[in-house]
Amino acid sequence: MTINSIAGITNVALCNMTLERAMNRAHSLPGIVVFHGPSGYGKSFAASYAANRHRAYFVQCKSTWTRKAFLQAIAKDMGLSPAGTLSELTDQVCEELMLSGRPLIIDEADYLADKNRIFMVMDLYEGSQAPIMLIGEERLPQKLKAYEKIDNRILEWAPAQPCKPHDVRELAKIYARGINIDDALLENLHAATNGVTRRICVNLDSIENFARNEGTDTVTLANYDRPFFTGQAPRGRAA
Repeated sequence: MTINSIAGITNVALCNMTLERAMNRAHSLPGIVVFHGPSGYGKSFAASYAANRHRAYFVQCKSTWTRKAFLQAIAKDMGLSPAGTLSELTDQVCEELMLSGRPLIIDEADYLADKNRIFMVMDLYEGSQAPIMLIGEERLPQKLKAYEKIDNRILEWAPAQPCKPHDVRELAKIYARGINIDDALLENLHAATNGVTRRICVNLDSIENFARNEGTDTVTLANYDRPFFTGQAPRGRAA
């Protein structure tokens, strides 16, 4: 895996540019950006790259988290010993964001919107003016629109895109490293998966396993006859 190959993937580049937009904004502009899209589009993968590139603090929300657990997770990612109360935690995180000048990426932000905890993000933003990226599913913008105070602080909505054909080739360098895969096979893979990143990666891993088991470093339409995994559930046997 190389930095160049990762950077060349469409959603990685899009996520990175969106975060940079918040980081380089004019002082008078809001600093929250939203990267959203269907499950499986590689948003978290892209966010990890952006976080590493810009030394962003990064948390991935969980469905079981309380308000305190959310703030504690951010504080721990910052290398801090979490304060005791919610208000102290909020001030602690805001101070670190303000002093460090580093952005904050919050993945699975739908959990915050669904449980009416999204105003914690506004508190962090108002207390630090730090660039903040929210990442979530395709309905996240509609969920955030219900909160006017949050909506008014959004600088940009960035929808994740399905993989392009060249993305499949770049992903093959990562998930089927050292295997020469025929362009026609990659084109069929792209069409069968509708450009969904996670399904593409699953199939590339299967292609790599096939090549290793067959003792070959070249896989083509001629020697690979396995069905692609498309995400469709198996059909039950008819009665």
